[in-house]
Amino acid sequence: MPAKLSVNLNAIAMLRNRRDLPWPSVEALGRIALAAGASGLTVHPRPDQRHIRFSDLPVIRNLIDDEFPQAEFNIEGYPTEEFLELCAGAAPEQVTLVPDDPAQATSDHGWDFRKHHGFLTDVVARLKNMGCRVSLFADGDGDADAVKLAKATGADRIELYTGPYGGCYDAPERATPILEALGKTADAALAIGLAVNAGHDLTVANLPALVKRIPDLAEVSIGHGLTADALEYGMAGTVRRFCRACGQVV
Repeated sequence: MPAKLSVNLNAIAMLRNRRDLPWPSVEALGRIALAAGASGLTVHPRPDQRHIRFSDLPVIRNLIDDEFPQAEFNIEGYPTEEFLELCAGAAPEQVTLVPDDPAQATSDHGWDFRKHHGFLTDVVARLKNMGCRVSLFADGDGDADAVKLAKATGADRIELYTGPYGGCYDAPERATPILEALGKTADAALAIGLAVNAGHDLTVANLPALVKRIPDLAEVSIGHGLTADALEYGMAGTVRRFCRACGQVV
């Protein structure tokens, strides 16, 4: 089954927040994305609300519930108490936990599952008690032991951090070993019952090789590259292009 596409709305929200104006509309562009074939919407609300605002969460929740009940809401972030309260209020279908410092510009590494195992086990249990599927951000370095520790937290999925892979856009020869390490990480996860998502710097150009190497990839979450393409192709056309790159027939 082809990987599903979740559209990350953060870049749209960041553009909106440059001015004290309600456009571009996160809700409206989320609606276009879902109508064009996206399977869900992703947000990463940071404590300073520099892109997605806390007030956006109920708007997106209502959009999905009222107009696209088959779609999923994915909220990602570092699990502070404030973040967990946001999740409790928004009731996302999936929560993706990332080990970011609040000051980071963007996610740039996976969890150290050895160091943070106890902490993650407690947080995963809380989120699953809320009814959320839980995915943990993971480095795609082929470390099968780390994947086993991720599984032991009670998580349902890992999300492969694909930043290094996406960073090979100008040197494709460097992508091959990185792609193989991502594939080995996915193989190890799937072998023990963890589903696999992926995200960061994925594009129409580099997605096909990723989904070929990981044919059981469940979902990709894409924001920056998709939003950049939307300036050229429009949101609906861009979503269709990314869905095709995931192997979907659209």
